[in-house]
Amino acid sequence: MASLVAVVVAHDSAAVLPDCLAALAREHVPAIVVDNASRDASAAVAEAAGARVLRLSRNQGYGRANNAGVRAAAGAGHVLILNPDVTLRPGAADALLAAAVRYPEAGLYAPRIVEPDGRFFFQARSLLAPYLTNPGGRLVPPEGDACAPFLSGACLMVRRDLFLGLGGFDEEIFLFYEDDDLCRRIADAGLALVHVHGAEALHGRGASSTPQPGRIRRARWHLAWSRSYVARKYGLPDPALATFATNAGKAALALLGLRRDRIERYAGSAAGALAALRGKRALEREGVGEE
Repeated sequence: MASLVAVVVAHDSAAVLPDCLAALAREHVPAIVVDNASRDASAAVAEAAGARVLRLSRNQGYGRANNAGVRAAAGAGHVLILNPDVTLRPGAADALLAAAVRYPEAGLYAPRIVEPDGRFFFQARSLLAPYLTNPGGRLVPPEGDACAPFLSGACLMVRRDLFLGLGGFDEEIFLFYEDDDLCRRIADAGLALVHVHGAEALHGRGASSTPQPGRIRRARWHLAWSRSYVARKYGLPDPALATFATNAGKAALALLGLRRDRIERYAGSAAGALAALRGKRALEREGVGEE
């Protein structure tokens, strides 16, 4: 039985997969790469690096693809879910596994995630934790291991049986807020979320997929839709109406100024919020049917 298996969801990620998979190999962590209908050589790159590859015929979204990978990791005690633009530093995997022994009351573990500019990411607040009084998002990063209300989905370690027992990532979400939702459910189950300071991972933020036309608009659509979905899921005020009103106005102004990048950003947010208000599902937009 492998104590730890990595699950990496790839979508047009051929440029970053070699470093990610090489780091996992150095850490002696076997990898399952779930190829989310890439249009590049992601699957071939993963196979050349020695990873097991699951090929999906259609882009199923981040959560569904990860769930497929975790299900395929039969026999693993823990799974390490990480983005293809994340590179583990030496000793990170062992540090995470040691933390699981040291903190058996925890359900989720994350390394210290270092961004390209050298800062390390730590989530100071979340929509799904209204009980946390940090309205300005004041950031005080920990200097050692610490319990956290939320952890970044860029790199997470969890017991496989716990993940599957909780239903994995919410498959209604195509993109965004899957990690916050999982963190909330693990916390609601009475388990701690632990930031493991001695485990380090480098994160090339935004480099998981190659840029494509319409990518910004699509991402903003899903961000607005998912934000509304998770708010309603947990009985929080639905931000969709305010998101639509604000971004529709900004899109109109951007159109007058012929600012294409801003048009995509604001129009995408407005469209996603409007879809949520109308009860549309994100999976419908992406043509993903019930399985």
